[in-house]
Amino acid sequence: MEWTRSETLALAQQSCTFCHGLGLRPGRAGSSAPCNCVFRAIFRACYTRFIKCTSKEKYVSRVSLEANPGRLRKSVWGLKNEEFIADFCLVSRRVLDEQQYKLFKFHFLLGADWKLCCRRLNLDRGEFFHEVYRIQQKLGRAFRELEPYALYPVDEYFAGPTREKARPVTIFPVETEKPPQAKPVLTFPVRRAA
Repeated sequence: MEWTRSETLALAQQSCTFCHGLGLRPGRAGSSAPCNCVFRAIFRACYTRFIKCTSKEKYVSRVSLEANPGRLRKSVWGLKNEEFIADFCLVSRRVLDEQQYKLFKFHFLLGADWKLCCRRLNLDRGEFFHEVYRIQQKLGRAFRELEPYALYPVDEYFAGPTREKARPVTIFPVETEKPPQAKPVLTFPVRRAA
C-alpha cells in the first residue's frame, strides 16, 4: 500500500519526535513509512466509531440498500453498524496474538481501567501502556491496509465503496463573447440646502 503525505499529515501528532508532525518518517533506501502516531490516530478514529455503534439502541439501527459493483449489479441489504462492530472485533482477533488480545478485550472491549488490567494480567504500569501503544499501532495499520474494504476511513466504510482511481479531466476550449463594455456612470451634482 502506498502512503502519501496528504493522508498522514492530518493524522500525525504535532509533538511526535519521530515524524515532527508530518506523518511520514524516513525509511530504508530513501523511502518513507508512516509514523506510529498515525497508526494510533487511525485506531482511535475506528475505536470511537465502534463505541458510537455499540452505544446506540438496537431499535435505532438502520437497514441500508447497497449496490454491488459487477455486471449483475445486484443490491444487498445490510446493517452497517452491526457489520462495523463485527469487522472491528474479528480483525482485532485475527491480528493480535493471545496475550495482546486479552489486554485488548479487557481494556478496550470491556472498559477496564489500567489498574484492573495490570492486576488481572500481572503487568506493571509501564508494561501496560507500552503494550496498549503496540496494540493501537498494530490495529491501526491493519484497519487501514485491510483489503478489499478497509475499516479506515470510516466514512467510506459507511458510505460504500467509493474509492475510485482519479480520471483525467478533459478540458474543452470554451468560446465566449467579448465581455460587455462598462457604461460610464452619470453623477448629478448634489444641492445642499442653505
